[in-house]
Amino acid sequence: MFDIEENLKKLPDTPGVYLHKDKLGQVIYVGKAISLKNRVRQYFRLSKTADPKLRALAANIEEFEYINCATEMEALILECNLIKKYMPKYNVLLRDDKTYPYIKITMNEDYPRVVKTRLVDNDGGKYFGPYSDAGAVNEIVDMVNDIYSLKRCSARSFPAGAKPCLNYHIEKCGGVCTGQIKREEYKDKINKIVEFLNGRNKPMLDMLTGKMNEAAENLDFESAAKYRDKITAVKAISEMQRVVILGAGDMDMVLVLRGTGKLYAVVFFIRGGKLSGRESFLMQADESEKNEDIAAQFIKQYYSDIGSVPHEILVEAEMPEKELIQEYLSSIAGRSVKITVPKKGDKKALLDLARRDVSEMAKTIDERARAARERSENLASEIAKALIEIGYEVPAHGARGYRIEAYDISNTNGVDSVGAMVVFEGAKPVKKDYRRFKIKTIEGPNDYASLQEVIYRRFRRAEQGDAGFSHLPDFLFMDGGQGQVTAVQQILKAMKIDVPVVGMAKDDHHRTRALVSGDGREAVLAERPLLFKYVGTVQEEVHRFAIEYHRGIRNKKMLTSVLDEIEGIGPAKRNALLSHFGSVEAIKKASVEELEEVNGITKANAGKIREYFN
Repeated sequence: MFDIEENLKKLPDTPGVYLHKDKLGQVIYVGKAISLKNRVRQYFRLSKTADPKLRALAANIEEFEYINCATEMEALILECNLIKKYMPKYNVLLRDDKTYPYIKITMNEDYPRVVKTRLVDNDGGKYFGPYSDAGAVNEIVDMVNDIYSLKRCSARSFPAGAKPCLNYHIEKCGGVCTGQIKREEYKDKINKIVEFLNGRNKPMLDMLTGKMNEAAENLDFESAAKYRDKITAVKAISEMQRVVILGAGDMDMVLVLRGTGKLYAVVFFIRGGKLSGRESFLMQADESEKNEDIAAQFIKQYYSDIGSVPHEILVEAEMPEKELIQEYLSSIAGRSVKITVPKKGDKKALLDLARRDVSEMAKTIDERARAARERSENLASEIAKALIEIGYEVPAHGARGYRIEAYDISNTNGVDSVGAMVVFEGAKPVKKDYRRFKIKTIEGPNDYASLQEVIYRRFRRAEQGDAGFSHLPDFLFMDGGQGQVTAVQQILKAMKIDVPVVGMAKDDHHRTRALVSGDGREAVLAERPLLFKYVGTVQEEVHRFAIEYHRGIRNKKMLTSVLDEIEGIGPAKRNALLSHFGSVEAIKKASVEELEEVNGITKANAGKIREYFN
């Protein structure tokens, strides 16, 4: 088992993010710390007067792990990413994805603007961020607009004789609308701003420092204070956030970790430029093998198995047959895939951070692996006992525990019926194997027949050699009771497929109660805490997955019709709005100025949209 007291002694006195886990190894809380050593210990030294929620969290912690960060800011951003990924039970969850602001330069305009935004879109603009200090972002946006007298309005063209706005008259804008500023001159200003936002801040800091000193010498202390604040903002916004790689796509980092007599490959996942987590894999290899050889073998086997390959894979050292492996991965992905050894810049900094983290992992990974195996064995044993109790023959489980597929149906009074399939191996969900089904042959609210259609299509695809359905389960879990189980058993019998089917029955309070067989026998879960937690998790996950799919289909119909009702908004503008904002809810909240940023949306269109939703 994971020895908490022993592992508390190994915690480093550095910034980082910690993840608390329960009996099933599921993340129940993510937090950040300036000192991991001091912060994590506090959860196991609580007084009797501590907050009840905190005591409940501490009582459920069976193990923890941590990821080192270089600065508190990096820890803050990584904490945010991991909370979004795991949605832990004891964290305060922000349902809206608009978390950190970006600085945007509207490069798709003849005279670009510099604005703050929380929406990132593929609209030709340049985005910088995300940044954790929203106040500093506001300060920088205002500052560069003031220094370079940039255009602040959203107008893109100016008819002859156009009258300048108030910003021009109070010297906040150079007056692009008057025709006095040449495009090349304006572009040069934008290039200097891009250079600054890319991290080359010394010229701007020198300029501001000079103006601050000049104002102080002239006893203009009010202006000097303003320049001082701008210098502070420049330094805040320029602090490198190496957890985020600006403009980067999906990448993985693969490092080799040498434990006590064992070798591991550790994968760090970078999605949308953000470090979003890590996973370790035990490797069977001789200790004399070089790290780059182990990494090469792992990359070939791992990515051919999961079928999802990022655009770039970062490694520590040049590996043998790199070009051949790149070609192989590109054939799997259907696009170019690079394997890179970063030598400088953000990628090198991120790799160095991962190296330090792997070094810390080496202290505890063997113990963690033992705890995971023990947990998997205990869970498999509990599942086997329960199913034998209700009359099933139980096969031997694999190294990762039993593979279970769970199914649920979702609809609104029989309309827009969908089916969902989620997969668990041991205690862990295998999200790459999740599948969704639109019900095609059943009309009205008939969950039994809908389940039969879904099961038939799933196993028919496997019989036809579809790689996405080739991995067969040990058991099928249905969200429901004896009726759902019997319906599925009928279709499996007709297809001559022998897979045990189990129902996940709930009580009158909608809580998981028992596992149910087709002949009505039950394995009550109240006295089986580990299995109770596991079945509840599976049931919640398949229900969530089904509801999200159904809601997405339903909302798409509803929301599209809403936009179509707005005067002047046709299919092209409707699609542009949805593409830019992501949802009608976001469009409802957008200001006229934000609406005008969308390609094709005029000021009149923006006014009509605001008028409609108001």
